[in-house]
Amino acid sequence: MSNCHQITIDDGDKGYPLESFCIPKHYEDDLESVLIPYGIIQDRIERIAKDIFNTFGREPLVAICVLKGGYKFYTDLIDKITSLNRNHGESSVPLCVDFIRLRSYENDKSLGTIQIVGGDNMESIKGKNVLVVEDIIDTGRTMEKLLTVLEKYQPKCVKVASLLVKRTPLSNGYTPAYCGFVVPDKFVVGYALDYNEHFRDLHHICVLNSNAIQKYKV
Repeated sequence: MSNCHQITIDDGDKGYPLESFCIPKHYEDDLESVLIPYGIIQDRIERIAKDIFNTFGREPLVAICVLKGGYKFYTDLIDKITSLNRNHGESSVPLCVDFIRLRSYENDKSLGTIQIVGGDNMESIKGKNVLVVEDIIDTGRTMEKLLTVLEKYQPKCVKVASLLVKRTPLSNGYTPAYCGFVVPDKFVVGYALDYNEHFRDLHHICVLNSNAIQKYKV
């Protein structure tokens, strides 16, 4: 993986007990543990923002948010890059923002087909540096599909920042340029990652328990 600063969470890592953190009452019975606390997420994003800033220097950057799960990571990452723009005297990165929505999950399984919603106004990325901001890369199929679409618009370069990369035997081997955490093959929610539209309002990244998988199944 090209980002040497990634943090790898071992398969045997039990995370943190729920009672050590503030968890919404309506989710207390749905979670196994807190895998990545909110504060650690923020510190990690700060470093990713610095790496991106150092990569692009003064070159304009089109940052594309993959909705819905990527919105928290995207917002915090952009905020940290713009903070560097304000406080770094020698260089700054001109930013444009755009949004695209993909659909690849139903219940706890990745669908065989990928649905791309949006992307009608991608002509503006021609000749530009593009940063795709995603919440989690699982099998890698979703991201490769999106990159295929973006390449048709002839960007100068496309790099991907994903907060999480799941370590799964189903992976096609795709790795992003910027990765926050490599996590075990468990179903994780929180920090805008959902399970059938639940848990986006959970502050920390947590492991879903088996009862919740059935409880919120559609």
